[in-house]
Amino acid sequence: MTGERLFLYDTTLRDGQQTQGVQFSTAEKQQIATALDMLGIDYIEGGWPGANPTDSEFFATRPAFDHARFAAFGMTKRAGFSAENDDVLAAVLNAGTPSVCLVGKSHEYHVTRALGIELAENTENIRRSVAHIRAQGREALFDAEHFFDGYLANPDYALETLHAALEAGARWVVLCDTNGGRLPAEIGEITAAVIASGVPGDHLGIHTHNDTGNAVANSLAAIDAGARQIQGTLNGLGERCGNANLVTLIPTLLLKEPYRSRFETAVTEDALTDLVRVSRTLDDILNRVPTKSAPYVGASAFAHKAGLHASAILKDPSTYEHIAPEAVGNARVIPMSNQAGQSNLRKRLADAGIEIAKGDPRLGALLDEVKRREDLGYAFDSAQASFELLARRHLEGLPEFFEVKRYRVTVERRKNKYNEMVSLSEAVVVLKIGDQKMLSVSESMDETGCDRGPVNALAKALGKDLGPYTRFIEDLKLVDFKVRITNGGTEAVTRVLIDSEDGQGRRWSTVGVSANIVDASFEALVEAIQWKLIRDGATAQALAAE
Repeated sequence: MTGERLFLYDTTLRDGQQTQGVQFSTAEKQQIATALDMLGIDYIEGGWPGANPTDSEFFATRPAFDHARFAAFGMTKRAGFSAENDDVLAAVLNAGTPSVCLVGKSHEYHVTRALGIELAENTENIRRSVAHIRAQGREALFDAEHFFDGYLANPDYALETLHAALEAGARWVVLCDTNGGRLPAEIGEITAAVIASGVPGDHLGIHTHNDTGNAVANSLAAIDAGARQIQGTLNGLGERCGNANLVTLIPTLLLKEPYRSRFETAVTEDALTDLVRVSRTLDDILNRVPTKSAPYVGASAFAHKAGLHASAILKDPSTYEHIAPEAVGNARVIPMSNQAGQSNLRKRLADAGIEIAKGDPRLGALLDEVKRREDLGYAFDSAQASFELLARRHLEGLPEFFEVKRYRVTVERRKNKYNEMVSLSEAVVVLKIGDQKMLSVSESMDETGCDRGPVNALAKALGKDLGPYTRFIEDLKLVDFKVRITNGGTEAVTRVLIDSEDGQGRRWSTVGVSANIVDASFEALVEAIQWKLIRDGATAQALAAE
């Protein structure tokens, strides 16, 4: 090691689960925990044992970790109970984790108002709880709830709670900005004051919330002031506006000065290249579309739309990129749009494996076609796969894997066996592959009996039987569907953007435009399949003459 050690503490499985609409299953918790351990996180907080059946089951069936310490979360003993006889505290200890993190009050108002006890009694509860954990041979952590607000109200008492935990044997005391309202300068000044009071920086952690959009900046301010443990969550999950985002903090600590030179973490640069995959794994579990503008890992994090930018990127990527995208497992994107120049065009073509010389007259014709189509409503900056297909069609010809002869979709409203009015969508698609016509029919009903709509029915029918190409699309799935009306009134045009993904983790976007939403959707669906067939090396079957 060449620098001071920083410890990363993940609370996705506990604090992240406080996010509105998020509830992990036991299997999902196991999947996330394994990914965190492989990334190199030092502490993985699994939840609150006894708080709910899922958390209890997870602690009973937790995966083995190669690196991380497993932590259970709970609260300090309750007033009127001894630490040995508090059943809530006992449930946390019974989880058998090597580390135990207890939350306790450090704000006098919360002690007297929420708990309704004297300040001295709260301090003693903290002391006895931590001592009890240590007596069981466990590592103890103390989360000082509302610490920064408490310090501003009564600094002496807030510090008293920290020192009580340390004196009782806590390995870490963690300063919590529970309401998320403090700003970086305040965090830095108060953290420095805590260290000046006698709390060692290598025993001090920071836990911030993002209610002012400053959770990452606040965490860095605490590190600058001397804190050496950072708590956060994957993708910034958490109650209200979320917690400090470890997916942003980790690459900042590894790649940005002065942190890169001053500190060491257990996350290696090799592991960092898996960051995009880890981030998107969580989004997949949550059935969420990844945030395109997310720092480091977003699909737009290294997108260069302006022609001037793309020209410079071709000469030296550092002109408009603060890091190499590959360092975090991301990729550079040169979108195509009506703002594009030939530099964008050549770079985007090269990324698609299409080499074309500078000044080739076909470039101008293709650029004109891109701009013409965008005038009609297409958006190639958001649909890279559609752009690639358009380029191949103009420059080298597009393989004709299948011909769409006709398709039909119907939506029926009817009563089910429970006398409830329900919708059912059905699609028929007729394709010609080689000299054969293929007819596929599909409904949009899912396994729960719910109608997923006409586009879902079309997608299922289109992919149901593609003859020799079926094996190429078995792992294809649609992950997002967006509709926008580009013109109003009687000449309204509908733009449909579809995001697709496959088993290799590739994600691509296609666009369709029509006055008819079904036609626009079908165009995007067909192109999603065509792109995958080309990228996977499928060979077009010869189409027989009519």
